[in-house]
Parts: sequence; structure tokens; C-alpha cells
Amino acid sequence: MTGKDKVKTIGILTGGGDVPGLNPCLKAVVYRAVDEGMRVLGIRRGWAGLVEYHIEDERTHDNVVFMDKGMVRTIDRSGGTILHTSRTNPSAVKKSEMPAFLDAHPTAEKTDVTPHILKNLEHLGIDLLIPIGGDDTLSYGVRLHDEGFPVIAIPKTMDNDVFGTDYCIGFSTAVTRSVNFIHALRTSSGSHERIAVIELFGRNCGETSLISAYLAGVDRAIISEVPFDPEKLAKLIMEDKKANPSNYAMLTISEGAKMVGGQVIEYGEKDAYGHRKLGGIGIVTGDVLKKLTGQGIIFQQLSYLMRGGAPDSLDLMVAINFANMAVNLAKKGVAGRMVALSGGIYTDVPISTVTSGQKRVDVRELYDMDEYRPRVRLIVGKPMFLY
Repeated sequence: MTGKDKVKTIGILTGGGDVPGLNPCLKAVVYRAVDEGMRVLGIRRGWAGLVEYHIEDERTHDNVVFMDKGMVRTIDRSGGTILHTSRTNPSAVKKSEMPAFLDAHPTAEKTDVTPHILKNLEHLGIDLLIPIGGDDTLSYGVRLHDEGFPVIAIPKTMDNDVFGTDYCIGFSTAVTRSVNFIHALRTSSGSHERIAVIELFGRNCGETSLISAYLAGVDRAIISEVPFDPEKLAKLIMEDKKANPSNYAMLTISEGAKMVGGQVIEYGEKDAYGHRKLGGIGIVTGDVLKKLTGQGIIFQQLSYLMRGGAPDSLDLMVAINFANMAVNLAKKGVAGRMVALSGGIYTDVPISTVTSGQKRVDVRELYDMDEYRPRVRLIVGKPMFLY
């Protein structure tokens, strides 16, 4: 795709976990694209919408919807995504999720249906595709780019862990929600003089736990990147409790955290990207702390509350700006890029950046591994959201 190629039709989809800011992003893409003389087709349920779309079966055609200004006029006022979402990976569709009309290899556990995806995109007349997602969803965008199909990626994830951008849509609201709930939990924690253990989303990157603890003034923060010693944690949290005039203490913990010598707590079958569900390290840690300290424990798994509801103003701003940037690139005939923030500046990077590295907490700069808490001393030169 070159600057001489004029984009007439944009396809757009949302994949992976929902986050606040997706609907405003969709609205902004539609408004700007329509103003530029383009039409927008929304693909429902992420990559699953294209996998399940059958050219010859009209029953599947509602997987693709025409999006105009009237359709999206008010969607920016709510969270979630009107296009719905999934964790389908077209390069490895599980047998249990394979549409019957595509099941050419009935004994295969996983099948790559990329040729079918490309055929559908051509049939629909889509000139350029805008996937909005995290590193899993966008990794298939990289695959389509490698196949020669024009793609412009928009990063979103509450973990803020897409490689190549300082910021992903959804992160600010997730942290804001977490800080608010943490402060609300101080009421019961103080009233009952207990230790509060708050489990937050964060599979491989502990930034949500770190930043939420940092902003809410939580006593200790356990992150995915650093295995913790429960006996040491018990000693530290009891020191915090005794030092507090209200005789309570609090800690945050990433769902992907693990004890020294232990394993990450996972359950269920692996999804199309090889991930099992996480969750439970908080309650396990709470039980261990109760045995070690003899104190009462309040356990709160914030989970989906972090990603529910409308976006905050920062996620609104980033979502709308990312949308306008993506349409600007499409207007210029530029593809194979991901819109991004770098050093506080809006920019775009090669879409291949998504799969070229991993984004993790800078433990040396931002975390005290001995004290299990944020250690932020040098701010100059750091991005607005520390990582």
C-alpha cells in the first residue's frame, strides 16, 4: 500500500478483554473516516467475526455491520465495545471453535485459517483493517501485515503491556478504578483492624499493581516480575499494621504473581493464544498471611471491576487521538503501523514492533525487591505513566 492508493473502506474490530475507551475510539474512527469520504465496516466479536463469516451463508453476514455517525453517536458515553470481542486466533483456531464449513481437517486440534480471512476481507471490499487490541490480538494483525494486507493497529490493554508504546487505551481507567476501590476498602480494613489483600489484573506485567499501590499509598505491592517470600511479606505487613494508628495494613498483588519457588496460579483450558485464566494468588496469599500472623484478612479480587464502566478523561483523550491518528495514516495510504505514545509524544511505529519484545516493569528503577513496594525516586526522564 502506498500513498497513491486511496482507502475507500476501513474495517475495524476489537479483540481480547474489553477496556474503557473502546467505544470512544470506534466513534472517533467512524466520524473522522466519514468526514474523509471513507466508509467503515465493523467486524463483530473480534477475529471470530471473520473466522465465522461465510460468503455463501447470509446467516453469518451480521458479523459485519455498516457503521455511520448515527449508529455511533452516543456510544462514547459508555464502556465496553458495541462490536463485542473474543480471543479467537485465526492462525490457530481450536477444533471446538472451528465453523463446520471450514473444518477441512477434522482431526487437527488447531488450524490456520488465514487464507479464509484474506478471502473474506477481499469479498467485503475492505482496503485497510484497524484492529484494536492487546499484544495477542495485534499479533495476528502483524500476521496479516506479513501476508501483504494493509493494517493499522491501535493498542489497548489495562495491563499497559503492549510493546512499542508507553500507553495503551484502558490503563488509566483501570488504575483510577483500583485506587478508588482501595481507598473504599480502607473503611472495612480499619474498622476490623485487618490486613487487606487486593488482587489486580496483570498477567506478566505488574504495572497495574505497582502504580495503583504507588498512587493509593498502599503499604506493599507484589508484582508479576518478582517472586515473593510469604514469611518475609508477613513480617513487613505486620510492621505496617503496628505503625498505623488505625491498626490495619494493605497490599496489592498482581494476578500473575507467584511465591518464591512456586508457580503462577492458572486454571481452565488454554485459549487460542496459549493462555490459561489467572486468579487466586490473592486469596492464597491471604490464607498464608493469616496463618503466619494470626490476623484477620480482607481479600478483594477487583478483577472485571477494573475494566467496567465508562472511561476516565485520559482514556477518552488517548482513544480519540489514537483513532484520528489511524485515520490520518489511512488517508495518506500508509499501513503496517501501530499508533503509539512515546515519551509523551504521539507517534506511530512499525506494527512488527508488537511482537519484537516484551514490556515489563523496570524493577531496578521502580521497585524495591527487599521491601516489596514501589520505589520511585528519579522522575525526570520517565514517561508520565511509569513503567
